[in-house]
Amino acid sequence: MRIVETVADLKSLVAELENTPYLSLDTEFMRDQTYWPKLCLMQVAAPGGIAAIVDPMAEGMDLAPFYRLMASRGIVKVLHAARQDIEIFWHQGGVIPDPLFDTQIAAMVCGFGESASYETLARKLAKAEIDKSARFTDWSRRPLTKRQLEYALADVTHLCVIYEALEKELRRAGRESWVREEIEALKQQDLYELDPANAWKRLKPRTANRRFLGILAAVAAWREREAQQRDVPRNRVLRDEALLEIAAHPPADADGLERIRAIPKGFASSRMGRNLIEAIEAAADAAPPAPLEHDKPRRRRDPSPSAIDLLKTLLNLRAEEARVAPRLIANADDIERLASFEDEGVNALHGWRAEVFGRDAIALREGKLAIAMENGKAAVVELEDEEPAHRA
Repeated sequence: MRIVETVADLKSLVAELENTPYLSLDTEFMRDQTYWPKLCLMQVAAPGGIAAIVDPMAEGMDLAPFYRLMASRGIVKVLHAARQDIEIFWHQGGVIPDPLFDTQIAAMVCGFGESASYETLARKLAKAEIDKSARFTDWSRRPLTKRQLEYALADVTHLCVIYEALEKELRRAGRESWVREEIEALKQQDLYELDPANAWKRLKPRTANRRFLGILAAVAAWREREAQQRDVPRNRVLRDEALLEIAAHPPADADGLERIRAIPKGFASSRMGRNLIEAIEAAADAAPPAPLEHDKPRRRRDPSPSAIDLLKTLLNLRAEEARVAPRLIANADDIERLASFEDEGVNALHGWRAEVFGRDAIALREGKLAIAMENGKAAVVELEDEEPAHRA
């Protein structure tokens, strides 16, 4: 088993990989005790029998050669459920792998369901069973056992086979562009920018009250900065419930903060407590953020629940026929907009999604299609072009 623990060995591995058409990649990291993920291992494999484990924690290790490889346009980087891996590469190396192929996204397009696991794809496409016994390993501990290292390496050796099978199926079905569209969205840098000013959105407040949102944005931004600077999980600084309670009943001073039920005893008199009070006071003079509902156009009318149900049924039928995961075609907001006759911004009405579902959704809405039972199963029925009958 090849273990890369020096910069010289890493440069040698990179040199071997520079002319490969693709490489499969995975990481092992820990973040239960930190804000920033702690990269513990990187596994890489490529055609020709290349397979290695890189130890980022080895003394003197510099991953710069590896991150330069991640930007090489001539090599496809294959990952499974890539978002967390990309987050690490972006924050530690300033790079998003490109070109990129996410096998979970490709599996959704190829009929493997909503979120096919790596184990499922390995079993069905690589005819391999994954030993799960090392799944909950503390990857930051050294030394790692032979079984743990074998488990880690299996994540990329089978991924090569999975990639080749999925890529072949996409070519056969003419759906390469479907996957490219999803992966382009995955490569957007703003997905990985952890701006404290936007931290309040994670809490999904269900109110448009400007005073509440102003306080919530201020205290959430304070907590995010504190967690980033101290490199601890957000809830280690202050729990979500505390932020929401502060926004609902903002304290005027340390005594008021101490009386909030979700605030730990003694927190109000600490350095963090004093800084939090200052953030609350500053929020009074700041412009509050727009409510989350403003991120989308308001509904001009409430969608009919029965219309939503019909559109969902149509979506499931068309997704089943196309062997594509429904949520890849349209999400709940798309369905609600279609049911409300508010088509602007509905992704399901464009590109391949329109061919699979969007055009039929409009036809169903206009009374040109219907959902009926045929041989005990739901089916789409095309109606004749005539004036529809209306029930009084």
